[in-house]
Amino acid sequence: MAEIAVPDGSWTFNGEMLRIVPGGGKEVHELRRTLGEVTVPLEAIGGVTFEPARKGGHLRLRLRKGADALHDVVAGTLGPPADPYRLAVPKDRTGAAEYFADEIRDTLLVYQTPAGPCEHYLLPVPDVPISATAGDGTAFFDGERVRLEWSGWASTEKEKAGPQEFPLSAVAGVEWKPQSGMSYGTLRFRIKGEAPAQTPQKDLRCVSWGIQPYGGATALVAAAVHARLPRETPELPPPPVSDDVHDAVLRRLAELGQLHRSGVLTDEEFSAAKQAMIRRLQES
Repeated sequence: MAEIAVPDGSWTFNGEMLRIVPGGGKEVHELRRTLGEVTVPLEAIGGVTFEPARKGGHLRLRLRKGADALHDVVAGTLGPPADPYRLAVPKDRTGAAEYFADEIRDTLLVYQTPAGPCEHYLLPVPDVPISATAGDGTAFFDGERVRLEWSGWASTEKEKAGPQEFPLSAVAGVEWKPQSGMSYGTLRFRIKGEAPAQTPQKDLRCVSWGIQPYGGATALVAAAVHARLPRETPELPPPPVSDDVHDAVLRRLAELGQLHRSGVLTDEEFSAAKQAMIRRLQES
């Protein structure tokens, strides 16, 4: 088992599941607090990297397309501190973070986990009813209907039109974008047969914000709606490339020994990791 616990949260990997728990501090973003603990099965993982930085770095998880509605709808646009699949790592824990990323990557290699799109969601979709407020309005979704109610920041066009409500069956798609530079952040619903307004401030199917970079928990509303729309049939992935599993396991055992000698891994951590890799070698 591999584990890393830092103020931003904890990640625990047992070879089959990755358990992600957000930190409890005030600096943890609202979206992550609302989402809470996430359990990611191995087959949902597309990759993992450690991204070094001057003061430490980030562990970053990439999921397979179609495995998680939230991951799909934000399309890589969530950054720290809002991204639940990114963990801020302080400088004194970078060695452990690199080992953690290697452990997941080697497990993916050993078990030759598919990298292509998933036919169905492998992570739970957000529960309904769900709502979130940002900028000029609040979006509500009960599983069957979407309702938008405007705040005092709404444009004259939205105030005059009043609250908007439409059934899920009328939704052709949902788009979510963070605030960036001079551009507004948006939660926009595309309605069948309708062309969207030119600006989000005037679009009656759109909640927009200009201050909050990630619009609170609006991405979770987007994911809840996106998950309940008809899914496109994923393209079949290409045949997997053949890898020498034994060489990969033996290489990893050598790396574990080096980490143990350098003091990154304790005796207990080294023994547990070594036994896990030996079992995988025997099973392959």
